[in-house]
Amino acid sequence: MKMTFSRLNWLLPVLALLAGCNGGNPEKPKTHAIATYTSATWKDLPQVSDSDLLAGFNAWRSACERLKSDATWAGTCDAAANIAAEPDAVRTFLQTRLDVFSLRSAENSANGLITGYYEPVYPGSLTRTDHAGVPVYGVPDDLVVVALDSIYPELKGKRLRGRLEGRTLKPYDTADTIRRQGVNAPVLAWLTDPMDLQFLQIQGSGRIQLDDGRQLRIGYADQNGHPYRPVGRWLVEQGQLKKEEVTMGTIHSWAEANPTRVPELLASNPSYVFFSTRPESNEGPRGSLNVPLTAGYSVAIDRKVIPLGSLLWLSTTRPDGAPVVRPVAAQDTGGAITGEVRADLFWGTGSEAGKLAGDMKQQGQIWLLWPKGAALPDVPQV
Repeated sequence: MKMTFSRLNWLLPVLALLAGCNGGNPEKPKTHAIATYTSATWKDLPQVSDSDLLAGFNAWRSACERLKSDATWAGTCDAAANIAAEPDAVRTFLQTRLDVFSLRSAENSANGLITGYYEPVYPGSLTRTDHAGVPVYGVPDDLVVVALDSIYPELKGKRLRGRLEGRTLKPYDTADTIRRQGVNAPVLAWLTDPMDLQFLQIQGSGRIQLDDGRQLRIGYADQNGHPYRPVGRWLVEQGQLKKEEVTMGTIHSWAEANPTRVPELLASNPSYVFFSTRPESNEGPRGSLNVPLTAGYSVAIDRKVIPLGSLLWLSTTRPDGAPVVRPVAAQDTGGAITGEVRADLFWGTGSEAGKLAGDMKQQGQIWLLWPKGAALPDVPQV
């Protein structure tokens, strides 16, 4: 919806308030990237196998068409196009073109949280049936999205979402209201289980398995503007699970055992994601960078700390303790992915990937591989 300047007059006091505060965050404000990145050397990086090196490099290089318009990466991407798919050539290229920086928390710790996500496949229908009655909504016709950085550059990446009532922007409906009352939006498909929709919204993309054997691919299109609150946190607060027990599997098991309390569980998270349909393809789902994600080598990050498109070096473990050491590409974001040393590793499509993703809450370290001579990314106050 195109808005005239007169309609934006109501917004200026809100923007002024937002620009003059840090959102009540009790953590120390980060005024520059030097507080987050610590210079390191290539010798400081844990060793990686040749196969992981090539796969991670190729995952990052797959986004170079998107990155060529970024002055930071343009030269590096141009040079990367001619690098042979050989471990020695890739190592020489990386060490010649990129510097290494260790990501550190506000407490100067190199350890952080590494989780996982995946592309789920859930049963559903293109029409409402006796079994499929949970709507998957597209973007509502009355959802207004205002990019705050169009007026206040210091609010880069921040958006205000709501609904116009006359000349006033009101908060959009919460997830609970949308579930109970519906919304003025197209219905893309119908699912059989409300928990499937919740997990679909958490993952940000997925496939709906139709009765005729086809799969409908959908991906994140927008959100209702309310903050994401993990449903697992509500279960812990209610004494239903211990913090260390929370996984996608335990949440789903609790919901199956307590069907009458599922609406209460879902109401604890006011955030609601709207989707759009995506073309059928054998490629991975597209992340925030709008390139197909590569299973095992694409990650979602906090873009306040790590710019989209960055090449990272990740050291963590699988849920079974097996080491995961590899270069990965920062190609996606997520509402729950916040923090200086934080990444969400994309594991692929289907139930096996879902088991890995759902169980993964590992410690890990991240290094940023950044073009030599380029200014480090600024970290705005949060």
